[in-house]
Amino acid sequence: MRTRDRKPWGCGMQPPPWPALDPGIARVVQILWQRGVETTESCEGGPGHAFAQPTVRFCGEAHAGYHAVAVALAAGLCVDELRRCWSVTDGELLGPYWELTFGTQEA
Repeated sequence: MRTRDRKPWGCGMQPPPWPALDPGIARVVQILWQRGVETTESCEGGPGHAFAQPTVRFCGEAHAGYHAVAVALAAGLCVDELRRCWSVTDGELLGPYWELTFGTQEA
């Protein structure tokens, strides 16, 4: 499928199957989904992984990042950074999407 034919990062997805997630990020993803944060990608981070640290990407409007941080902090998770990101694929911008990173003790 060509990049421009893909649907945008979007809401309306189903929660991922918990066993299919990296073990070090599954609890974080489950907490976020249970509280209305619709994740689209996650990784426990570290050598051999897509991200250097535990990371969750999710969809949502401008306020969604604030909600996700509030959910994570209320659950006692060690939030490191919240980012609003665009990626460049095949010379085209994709996004924006949200990215939430966590301290390594989450992994």
